[in-house]
Formats: sequence, structure tokens, C-alpha cells
Amino acid sequence: MDQSHITKEGIRIHAREDFAGMHKAGAVASQILDEVGPLVQPGVTTGALDDFITRRIAELDVTSATIGYRGYEHASCISVNHVVCHGIPGDKVLANGDILNIDVTVIVDGWYGDTSRMYVAGKAPIKAKRLIQVTHDALMKGIEAVRPGATFGDIGAAIQSYAEGRGMSVVRDFCGHGLGRVFHAPPNVLHFGRPGKGPVLEEGMFFTIEPMINLGRPETKVLADDWTAVTRDKSLSAQFEHAIGVTADGCEIFTLSDKFFPVLD
Repeated sequence: MDQSHITKEGIRIHAREDFAGMHKAGAVASQILDEVGPLVQPGVTTGALDDFITRRIAELDVTSATIGYRGYEHASCISVNHVVCHGIPGDKVLANGDILNIDVTVIVDGWYGDTSRMYVAGKAPIKAKRLIQVTHDALMKGIEAVRPGATFGDIGAAIQSYAEGRGMSVVRDFCGHGLGRVFHAPPNVLHFGRPGKGPVLEEGMFFTIEPMINLGRPETKVLADDWTAVTRDKSLSAQFEHAIGVTADGCEIFTLSDKFFPVLD
């Protein structure tokens, strides 16, 4: 692989040796989400979950990417029920059947590990379980489309066709992003699109795929706190996120965990 350089679209192409740093950072982020899972129970506050995450980041001697980012004060985003993304942890008490996304990004030796997954407090309603299943599977359909020579439109189209084919909608207002030694970088990774459109994937690209899927319509709005995004129609929303790197014949997932999708077991 060529050494690190930038494409004409502003996308960094990383060297093969950079994959190791991303795997290490991704593993730490995934470990923290593994560990917080058993704490997700009815009666627990989202603030208590964030306190645990903050403590584990300190104990693991890594850095939170979100504390201090554009004034944000927490080590995670926790988005419950109809919150699409960027939910702020606080006094919200989880009730039986609540679904929630927990999103954590850490910096390890200068590399960013970014991942999120869904959890259920207690027992989820059938419609919520189906939403979570479809969202996870849509993410994996997007990842399956990743290979050199494919396009970012291929990724979006795979996600969109899968979710919409099951009667759900894809959020348009937020997207995945490039990362590496920075938190956010080109490209914007849309979770909808047309095959063959957009920049062509090359070996050494690092980015997240993180579809947000709604039971109702795709429109969102951001609340007065300037962070929390919710569905306009108050329908349930779900999200899963992996960070990946494009390889010669496909991709490597930096944020793998055997607990990434235990929520419906």
C-alpha cells in the first residue's frame, strides 16, 4: 500500500501500519461498551451509565474524545427511544422497555476508536426489537459493500434498500465520517444513496458507518440544548456504529466485539 496521502476528495489514505493503532483504539472503545451493558437496567439513570464510562476511561489510561469537544461535557452520548443521536446523559431514569444507543469515542496513542450500539432496559416491545434487528443488519449490509473500487453510494444504497424494504426509514440528517488521528474528517458516509455514486473506495481509507433507522418517518430536529436530535414524529430510532478500514479485498472492523449485538438474546 502507498504511504499515507490525501485523495482529491480530501480523504486520507492510511499506510498498512496504521491499522494496528486503529484496532487498539477500537478495541478499547468496544471493551467499555461491553462492560457498561450489564448496568443498563430499569431504574438506572443515563448519568450513572456515563459516570461508569468516564471512570473506566480513566482507569484504562486513555482519553475521552468527547469531553470538551465543542463544549460537550460527557464521555458518552446516550440516546433513548425517539432520540436519534447525541443524547446528553443526565437524570433520565430508564424504564422497562426503553431502548438506548450508547456511543463512545476514545483516543489511544493518538488514534480514535469510535463505536456505538443498542441496549434494552428490561424487556423490549416486539416492534422495538425488530427495529434494533433491522438497524444492526443494515449496518452489516453496508459493511459488506466495502471493498476497493466500490463507491460510498454503494454503501448507502445497501443500507437504504435493506431498511426501507422492511418498512423503516433512514435518517438523512446525520452520517458517518472519516477518522484516524482526528475525530471527524472527510468523507461524509451517507446511509442512503445510489449505487456507483460518490467517491471510490481505496485501500487505507478509515471511516465509520453508523446508520440511524426510524420506525416512522426520517425527519429529525435538534432540541434547544443544541445536541439532542429526536425524530420529529416521536417514532422510535435505533443506531449501530462500527469504525472500519478498507483493505485490499474488503475491510477490517476496528470495533469488533462478541457482545456488539447481544441485545436480543
